[in-house]
Amino acid sequence: MREYLLMASVSAVVTYLLVPLVRVFALRIGAAPEIRERDVHTVRTPRLGGLAMYAGMLAGLFVASHLEHIGPKLADPRMGGGQTVIALAIAGGVIVLTGFLDDWLDMDAIVKLGGQIAAAGLLVAFKLTLLWIPLPNGGTVSLDNTLTTVITILVVVVAINAVNFVDGLDGLAAGIVCIAAMATFAWTVALTDSLDQGRLSVTAAITAILIGMCLGFLPHNFHPAKIFMGDTGAMLIGLVLATSVVTVTGTVDYNGAAGDINRFPVVLPILLPLAVMVLPLADLVMAVVRRTSYGKSPFSPDRGHLHHRLLQVGHSHRRTVLIMYAWTFLFAATVVGLSVGGVPLIVFPVVVLLALVVLVMMGLPLWRSGRGGRGGGAHAGRGPEPGSGPASEDPSVPGAASTPRATAPTG
Repeated sequence: MREYLLMASVSAVVTYLLVPLVRVFALRIGAAPEIRERDVHTVRTPRLGGLAMYAGMLAGLFVASHLEHIGPKLADPRMGGGQTVIALAIAGGVIVLTGFLDDWLDMDAIVKLGGQIAAAGLLVAFKLTLLWIPLPNGGTVSLDNTLTTVITILVVVVAINAVNFVDGLDGLAAGIVCIAAMATFAWTVALTDSLDQGRLSVTAAITAILIGMCLGFLPHNFHPAKIFMGDTGAMLIGLVLATSVVTVTGTVDYNGAAGDINRFPVVLPILLPLAVMVLPLADLVMAVVRRTSYGKSPFSPDRGHLHHRLLQVGHSHRRTVLIMYAWTFLFAATVVGLSVGGVPLIVFPVVVLLALVVLVMMGLPLWRSGRGGRGGGAHAGRGPEPGSGPASEDPSVPGAASTPRATAPTG
């Protein structure tokens, strides 16, 4: 555990210390674009925070490779060909370069997708892939080389875009991914204690570094943000999170060995990735459906994301972020609790239903509590509060306000 803490600490410190330097660099090269109609912030804020996060990841990987216990696991030929560190460094470099060019020059979405596929392909080339997929009936589906490549790339690209889509408020993406990484870390550590599974140690190491990257960046990015991670950071942490999911899913033989860990050992590897990514994935699916229903490209930006809707009904910037943190934590903690505590599987759908009810209740207009006013705003009668409402009318969002309101920077 001390080695994991060391990796996370090094990653966090390097990220935290480099963010101010990256901010100066971003301002000098003009990576602080004009405010767009879909943006929630009104102050030009530099992007490229992902560069500092990438440096933090490299520092964490370097330390991990030299540690007494984790180092040999990362170098084990059976664990991703023994090239986990190199794979993450190179694939991360490709995704950071792609994000950097997009944040600086605003590239076409198809070009950005090409960079994502290339990064995912590099993971496959270094043998960081799904090995098999568990089935609810207790069986497994073995993957041949073609299916392994296709499914792994699909999982990585979906995860990258899910995180990128949810990155719309100060501290939102970094916080959600940090919670997801903590949940994955907790589960893998608990399982590693009962099973001799070196690949799970690799997963724990990756998530520890990811936690450090996010914690090191959040002080600079929480509302009001001094810098955004941009696509550079959002795609990077999406890639690292996807790598942790890939290394843990379909790699453990649960037949009898994991009986002391949970009561549904076969289904859990399916639920864990869905639980830790439920909020970004839900936002991604709704965005694609919403945009295509209006005859737009799935990649065309709008103001219909979950965080936009929570702002539109009157929640403040920070409250909206905390609501989404809580929702992510509820799902992730439930799955980890089910796995470690042996809670009956029926608890999971019950908690899902309760979480949806809570989210709907939080998304209702605040006039229910007497704090609303004309137009349904949360602060009617005393002027707009920064970060408490939409910046402009958006015809793709039902009920969007038609009067611009002052808002704060996004993350």
